[in-house]
Amino acid sequence: MTEKKQTAGSLLKIWRERRRKSQLDLALDAEISTRHLSFVETGRARPSREMILLLAEHLEVPLRERNKILIVAGFAPVYSEKSFDDVSLSAARRAIGLILKGHEPFPALAVDRHWNMVAANKTMSLLLTEISPELLEPPVNVLRLSLHPEGLARRIVNLHEWREHLLLRLKKQVADTADLGLEELLKELSGYKITGRRGSEKLSKNEAGIVVPLKIESKFGTLSFISTTTVFGTPVDVTVSEIALETFFPADEQTSRIFREIGG
Repeated sequence: MTEKKQTAGSLLKIWRERRRKSQLDLALDAEISTRHLSFVETGRARPSREMILLLAEHLEVPLRERNKILIVAGFAPVYSEKSFDDVSLSAARRAIGLILKGHEPFPALAVDRHWNMVAANKTMSLLLTEISPELLEPPVNVLRLSLHPEGLARRIVNLHEWREHLLLRLKKQVADTADLGLEELLKELSGYKITGRRGSEKLSKNEAGIVVPLKIESKFGTLSFISTTTVFGTPVDVTVSEIALETFFPADEQTSRIFREIGG
């Protein structure tokens, strides 16, 4: 049996189903007829470049995948994809540097689409102690670094909850992007074994009702953080669209005091 050839319409249909939208929902969003959308998906109508981009926008298709759909349809890619070190991305790198620097004395880092660290502020190094040197070889994968038994995992007090938080977040990212690299990473991380008391730590009711904190044992005592994620608004470059900044804020007064003293 031969594999059915993918078309722009069939790829758009996959993304529509992935977003759990009916043809009527998408047609109303894009202000086109359901008949025309049906013809596009089945290949009875060849979509224009503008139609592909319109539907992809309403389906929140990642820029990387939008380029793939355009190529399948016979059009040139619209969104550039440059190396993070490319001179044309200097403004984006400066913006990332300003955010990371401005977040000191608290830890912050930037990651690419596969959670490989592309930048970090100076304070981040305080968390990366007692870690197997192999895990610190570039490219440093932040999720692997966090959950690997020879990584940060052995110092995370609430490892069970933090692990579940990261895996759920990664599962959602896989569903949103259909990225095979992320699927492989999810399989790897899910296979890590949790042993000892860290596998049975539970959150207090107050913490569980707000956020999952990251609690790490250190030479300064137990450090507790909550994290936020920042992405670029309206990016038109694939690489920039896939960069995320992870910033950690102190979750208690002790952690805040320790890092302000270090910063001072």
